[in-house]
Amino acid sequence: MSAPLVEMRGVGKHFGGVRAVEGVDLQLNAGEVLGLVGHNGAGKSTLMRTLSGADPLNEGEIRIDGAPVAIKSPRDARSAGIETVYQDLALADNLDAAANLFLGREHTRHGLLDEPRMEAEAREVLARVNPAFDAFRTPVRALSGGERQAVAIARALRFRARVLILDEPTASLGSAETSMVHEVIRRLRDEGLAIVVVSHDLHGLLDLADRVAVLRSGQLVATASCQDTTREDVILWMLGK
Repeated sequence: MSAPLVEMRGVGKHFGGVRAVEGVDLQLNAGEVLGLVGHNGAGKSTLMRTLSGADPLNEGEIRIDGAPVAIKSPRDARSAGIETVYQDLALADNLDAAANLFLGREHTRHGLLDEPRMEAEAREVLARVNPAFDAFRTPVRALSGGERQAVAIARALRFRARVLILDEPTASLGSAETSMVHEVIRRLRDEGLAIVVVSHDLHGLLDLADRVAVLRSGQLVATASCQDTTREDVILWMLGK
């Protein structure tokens, strides 16, 4: 069998005397959605921040395609094909979708913005995320929550992500927009991306993910196939029962 796309081996992260994550072994495969759950303070965000380079790990190692990689910054993570979409999408509300995708990395021609090229590329990548998206010239502040999430994910894909970390992607969305975002995630999984979804929505997550991983007090306490796992199982693991 081929190696997992991502392996986290004995990963630990501490802040002074506080051990936020300790001894975590976790694998992520291409073409898989992994749900990451746990109570507030369980270490979910910290663990993903070690993978994204925002908080470099203190212990253990990360492997990509079986080879150790040093991820000490978000730039290192991007070079390894890892992108993160945080709950705060960090979009420029006054700019449209295309401008957000190219913010800070605009195409130019003869010293001027090459807007036709940027719009064409934006249409191409957004079609992967949401084929029905057509609000390319609408300021992001006027888009729905689901459309904003699509723009943020498309921005990550533009950097040729192989691993996508989504932090509470549906926390502020209604049921219809949540379904839309879940469809986006399934579509990208079927393209072969490895996707981690951090969420408190156990019902939705178990329907969406292929596997679920449970953290408690900074340690990985369970991983299981979502087909064989109930919400009650996950709650018991989170509580340590």
